[in-house]
Amino acid sequence: MEKVRISKLMSERGLCSRREADAYIERGWVKVDGMVVAELGAKAYPDQQITLERAAQARQTARVTILVNKPVGYVSGQAEKGYTPAVALIEARSRYAGDRVARRFERSHLQGLAVAGRLDIDSQGLLVLTQDGRIARHLIGEDSDVDKEYLVRVQGRLSEGGLALLNHGLSLDGKALRPAQVQWQNADQLRFVLREGKKRQIRRMCEMVGLKVVGLKRVRIGRVSLGDLPVGQWRYLRDEERF
Repeated sequence: MEKVRISKLMSERGLCSRREADAYIERGWVKVDGMVVAELGAKAYPDQQITLERAAQARQTARVTILVNKPVGYVSGQAEKGYTPAVALIEARSRYAGDRVARRFERSHLQGLAVAGRLDIDSQGLLVLTQDGRIARHLIGEDSDVDKEYLVRVQGRLSEGGLALLNHGLSLDGKALRPAQVQWQNADQLRFVLREGKKRQIRRMCEMVGLKVVGLKRVRIGRVSLGDLPVGQWRYLRDEERF
């Protein structure tokens, strides 16, 4: 059995991100089999016990995750081409009045926010921004199996066998897509449930079977739903909520 970098093991076990692991190791907040890890890059065997000191656990607890109902016209990440990033929506006056988290909004909650699953500029709906590397990895890591649900308005004529292909059988960028769940909601709207998120995936999938997307809204990520969160407003993820 070969040793593995402790930061990698911590990330794989969902303790924190690799970057966070390095920061905790530097502060002496990580123990392997009860012994403090003394240097960055240290390795351990995969079957060894890794624990975090209370100071690291407290820091993780203080980190926030924010849910935004992103409007069309906002980019998910950094500002680009003159478009406003969704993080600009997060301010005291745009906080959802129905937010049940008893936490006062502070500017520090905007520091280090990472987008965990992007939405196109011309798409709307549930967007997750988090300071917690564990949540980001859970939602967008290479081995993530969290599903996302979308309501998609379309125009055009679906090709013969097109619905079956949307569910399984299409490829993008030379790689077969994972099986999806796609069904008609009504005459002009499809419901998609995906376990991956390639760039403009739904729009490209629809084009391949004769449809044009005219409206796209993400309504759920894992077990967390958009619910009645108004467009352009945000709320904190509640302690009891799990993706």
